[in-house]
Amino acid sequence: MTATPQPEASTKQPRTAIRSKEPRTARGRRTLRLILDAAAEEFGARGYHEGSIARIAQRAGVAIGSFYTYFVSKEAVFRALVADMSRQVREHVVPFILAAPDRLAGERAGLAAYLEFVRTHKALYRIIDESAFVAEDAYRRHYVDVADGYAVSLEQAFGRGEVTPGDWQVRAWAIMGMNVFLGLKFGVWDDSRPADEIAAAAHALIADGLSPPD
Repeated sequence: MTATPQPEASTKQPRTAIRSKEPRTARGRRTLRLILDAAAEEFGARGYHEGSIARIAQRAGVAIGSFYTYFVSKEAVFRALVADMSRQVREHVVPFILAAPDRLAGERAGLAAYLEFVRTHKALYRIIDESAFVAEDAYRRHYVDVADGYAVSLEQAFGRGEVTPGDWQVRAWAIMGMNVFLGLKFGVWDDSRPADEIAAAAHALIADGLSPPD
């Protein structure tokens, strides 16, 4: 997840509103944060269908009435959580890319940052994967938005002379797919190897390809 996404209209409208209202106070924003973090724990541990609003409220340390101040249903908080986790990934990773001296270095730094994020947010994969069945439009939006933003940023890097020309959409989806599965293998299933080591190996593939040297 290594580029700021661009908005895309969804072909399927959500059945329920994400939130009943936006918090206007610092206290309200803290409560909302507690609920979303608790929802990540609940859905990450039990999955969507076994997860419950009562346990989310209990984990968050709030009354069930407070939950319904922000969300109208379990589906609503789940949809909000998918969007929130997608945003968290971007906010964690993008600064590492922007701080790099060029795009190729940014790919390496961004992947290492993504692996580190996944290792401390292992529920991410279960939640995103379940959204394909619970809220397919949110699942699609998560990936399409990232890919579209990625493609734009690659084209901009080409304009700066940092990458070769190519099909930006294909490249965006290919690199994003690689990062997703590297995160699954080396972030969720096995986090024993240094993230920088994994990122360096992936970077060599991006920078040099599979062709043997001349």
